[in-house]
Amino acid sequence: MKLSKLEQETIILYNQEETTASVYTHDPKLISKLRRLSEKHPDKVYPERNDHTGAVSYIVPKSCVSIREPYSDARKLADSERAKKAGITPPTRSVCSDNK
Repeated sequence: MKLSKLEQETIILYNQEETTASVYTHDPKLISKLRRLSEKHPDKVYPERNDHTGAVSYIVPKSCVSIREPYSDARKLADSERAKKAGITPPTRSVCSDNK
C-alpha cells in the first residue's frame, strides 16, 4: 500500500527522563542523514526499526533535536551577499520534467 505525501510523516518523540529521542520518518533526505549519522556514530545514532511502508525509526541523542528561529529576510540577504563575495554558488540540481 502506497501512502500519500500527506500520510508520509516524520515524528520525533522524547521524554524528560531519557537522554535519547526516537525519530520516525518517511522523508528520504532525513533517512539518508540518519543513515550517515548512524555509520559515523553507531554508538549514539542507531536504527530502532524499519517499517513496511518505507519509513525508518532511529534512536538519536536528544541534543540532535533542535527547533530554530526561521531566517529573517535580512539574514537571508546578508548570507547571500556574503556567499557571493566569497564566490560560493549553490549546488546545481537536475530537474526532471516529469517530477512535479
